[in-house]
Amino acid sequence: MAPSAMTRWTTSLSEARPVPYWLDDPGRPRPEPALTGAETCDLLVVGGGYSGLWTALIAKERDPGRDVVLVEGREVGWAASGRNGGFCAASLTHGSANGLARWPEEIHKLQELGARNLDEIEKAVARHSLDCDFERTGEIDVATETYQAWELKDWYEEMERRGLADGVEYLDADAVREQVDSPTFLAGLYDRRGVAMVHPAKLAWGLKRACLRLGVRIHEHTPALTLKPYGAGMAVRTPYGEVRARRVALGTNVFPNLVRRVRPYTVPVYDYALMTEPLTADQLASVGWRNRQGLGDSANQFHYFRLSADNRILWGGYDAIYPYGGRVRAEYEDRPETYAKLAGHFFTCFPQLEGVRFTHAWGGAIDTCSRFSAFFGTAHQGRVAYAAGYTGLGVGATRFGAEVMLDLLAGERTERTELRMVRRKPVPFPPEPFAWTGIALTKWSLARADAHAGRRNLWLRTMDRLGLGFDS
Repeated sequence: MAPSAMTRWTTSLSEARPVPYWLDDPGRPRPEPALTGAETCDLLVVGGGYSGLWTALIAKERDPGRDVVLVEGREVGWAASGRNGGFCAASLTHGSANGLARWPEEIHKLQELGARNLDEIEKAVARHSLDCDFERTGEIDVATETYQAWELKDWYEEMERRGLADGVEYLDADAVREQVDSPTFLAGLYDRRGVAMVHPAKLAWGLKRACLRLGVRIHEHTPALTLKPYGAGMAVRTPYGEVRARRVALGTNVFPNLVRRVRPYTVPVYDYALMTEPLTADQLASVGWRNRQGLGDSANQFHYFRLSADNRILWGGYDAIYPYGGRVRAEYEDRPETYAKLAGHFFTCFPQLEGVRFTHAWGGAIDTCSRFSAFFGTAHQGRVAYAAGYTGLGVGATRFGAEVMLDLLAGERTERTELRMVRRKPVPFPPEPFAWTGIALTKWSLARADAHAGRRNLWLRTMDRLGLGFDS
């Protein structure tokens, strides 16, 4: 990158605040009081992100008389649920290609359940009046290299052969640029129904309000410290008290699981994003984007981008940073070198927007696992359930995970619990230094593949055969 270009692009970051745009909102709700003393309940939910909130809400909808408590270590929606891009996808498998590779015999059922899950989210938004800028716009996967355009066309034809292309349209260069105009776009796959856009923090806050209205007791600034059997149930200790519950659902995702044997299955990866100032009418017209779809490019190190309700562009992705030892630390949430890189990529994609400024730049940790999509399980003779490993695609899939956890806690055999995806777990990550070395080698190999027309080296081909890898 030439120094003059670097200076020009980084100037756009001069007033960017290092805080998540979505959480920088005067309408942010006040936290509920911390737990003090001892409480008892039927169901304790640990974690106040989407996973925990959907679990608490659906538990009360299934049984309004059920006594439900939710504890959150900081504030509802402050972590990944309030910092993400706001892509609410139907896919439960981190895309149909990943699902087909791992569960070919179940892929149609998984597609059906995912579509139903997204429909149920849309219904819940209406039923509970969740003010979260929900827009069922769809998403376009775009090719920015010739080989990617060929790969998108080949994958579309494969989807058609397998009956997976319903609602999906292949766009050539002219067609994709008619939707959103970038000189870098060479082709696209437009999923018209399978993705919605949301304001992620407002979705979390709306779910919190809905839970409170239904009688869920929520305690914020209440980290769960230990989990132990207590009689026929479980006890969770907090800094100022304890909760005794018949059943416990763990929705802590990237944070250390209270069931220690689950911890090796996930690692934290830090993802970063920028948000522009609102576009003027002329700036928006120069890009097109009349249908307001979410977009993502097709590289291994990919970008995701979308419009907010007030016509800002969120531009995120590319760098995925794994900290040695898998530590989750606040200091990893701000990374100027990545912001500069993202700004350069943004203006390469949309040169007609030169002069636009970024108002916010932030990062945060997501949990990933070796199969890139959620896994599930129980502990303590079925009294505890957990779901984790959403790998950045949890805005929608966490609702499905909540239903799985509730099914497992009830001891019920359902179409969800019978899935191989639910019954089997991914391969765990090795201890350090092997985890860091393997992830670093995989990231290097993915970058080389992007630079060499997608050709995957021996390491990546071996990971593919083993069903392992690392998703940027």
